[in-house]
Amino acid sequence: MSSPYIPPHFEENDVARLHAAIRDYPFGTIVTSGPDGLIASHVPFLLEPKEGEYGRLWFHFARPNPQWRAVTAQTEALAIFLGPHAYVSPSWYATQRETGKVVPTWNYLAVHAYGLLEVFEDPETLRDLVTRLTAAHEGGLREPWKPSDAPGDYIATQLRGIVGLRMPIRRLYGKWKMSQNRPPADRAGAIEALETSERAGDRATAEIMRELQARA
Repeated sequence: MSSPYIPPHFEENDVARLHAAIRDYPFGTIVTSGPDGLIASHVPFLLEPKEGEYGRLWFHFARPNPQWRAVTAQTEALAIFLGPHAYVSPSWYATQRETGKVVPTWNYLAVHAYGLLEVFEDPETLRDLVTRLTAAHEGGLREPWKPSDAPGDYIATQLRGIVGLRMPIRRLYGKWKMSQNRPPADRAGAIEALETSERAGDRATAEIMRELQARA
């Protein structure tokens, strides 16, 4: 059974933290294998954490998307969620000044979820899915929109244009590659550089690095 390459010092196996990452970065990639080989789609996911040992993922495809038509009861899928990531320069390391024995790297947060896919097309379950998915992303807005704000016949037509999928998570892996293998002075230099970057992703990566440093 295949699994992602995760050195021990980068491994994150706390289910609550893995679920939190999926909720924070819900726009993921779903990969399946069919008669014509591998195929991937990029979709927003809804996580139901209490459905099964590792939770259940819900999402939908546009009906013309051929990926869902190749799904069978034996189709194992891989859902990938990528969080903040950033290039890390050797010039930020104390080790560069001391020995020069350093190379560039890339820090990142990623979650991989595996499971068998289930397709559903009944209108009520589809409506419930899009209502919950919408609520998850509209909740923080000043004037949140909900499907019931649109004409009923219009929503019914839109629902006929999608198919729903759910994936009980059978295996769940997390990789927080955030310089845990570097000496404290190197990590501090990288954090300082990333915190002053103009890129939001760099600053978000630095924040995670500080959190891991505090947990160590």
